[in-house]
Amino acid sequence: MELRHLRYFVAVAEEENVTRAAQRLHISQPPLSRQIQDLEEELGVTLFERTARTVRLTPGGRLLLAEARAVLQRAEEAVQRVRATLGGMEGDLAIGFAPSLTVELLPEALRLFQKSFPKVKVSLHDLGSDEMIRGLHQGTIQLALMAHPGSKCGKGFSFEKLRDYDLWVSLPSFHALASRKALRPGDLKGERLLGYTRSVYPEYHHQVSGLLGFVKRKESRVDEEYDSATALMAAVEAGRGVALVASCFAKLAGTRLLVRPISPRTRAATLSALWKGPKGKTPVGPTSHFLQVISELARRQKA
Repeated sequence: MELRHLRYFVAVAEEENVTRAAQRLHISQPPLSRQIQDLEEELGVTLFERTARTVRLTPGGRLLLAEARAVLQRAEEAVQRVRATLGGMEGDLAIGFAPSLTVELLPEALRLFQKSFPKVKVSLHDLGSDEMIRGLHQGTIQLALMAHPGSKCGKGFSFEKLRDYDLWVSLPSFHALASRKALRPGDLKGERLLGYTRSVYPEYHHQVSGLLGFVKRKESRVDEEYDSATALMAAVEAGRGVALVASCFAKLAGTRLLVRPISPRTRAATLSALWKGPKGKTPVGPTSHFLQVISELARRQKA
């Protein structure tokens, strides 16, 4: 049974005449009669008492008429809600983001979102992990795109994991290891290691220490710290050292730097979307729709 069968049935019931119902529906009479007969056969119920000039509802037909009208009304309401949402949603959406982790997803997600919701004003805020948590608490941002917060994701927050990224090495094109297609942790012995600022990205230092064999979590092999991906990229390009970065850093660096995988494979970070709200509760308004867009894009890229 399809919605058109119900529309045809309601038209015939209200007109009490197949010819007038066909004119109302802008179709010819024979196909309309066949559709009504198909509906009766599917239901196993006679819906109309037919005479030469009119058709009248049977008791079963009267019961179906009430249900059919309700179904068609619900369907129309759903269509109107979707149209109103896509065409008329307005408001502001502030997003906190980590540039190096979102370089593969955020630009395309923004393009797709603005195409569907042109009246929503989106603002982007390049923030550290702790700053994004505070921003969500204070309401200055509605969505955070960041490395999975782990224990920082306490009560009052919900999250969705988007993408996993491996730990790679970024080095200048003139480096002695430039010809290698993959590197091992031992290859970094004696290299000046550049990385992100510990106070802004503490989870990064935990991963570096773990990969390079440090026992104490407070120890660090990072010789120079930088508070942004662009600053780190400039330092590597200038030959000040090499950096352990997420694999998506390659897209950010482009042709300026070389980015090589590490063997054995080590996970660098999980990009997650975080928002304020009870665990398991989806956000509302523009936040909800942007989350749907970027989640679907992440699934497509992963596939």
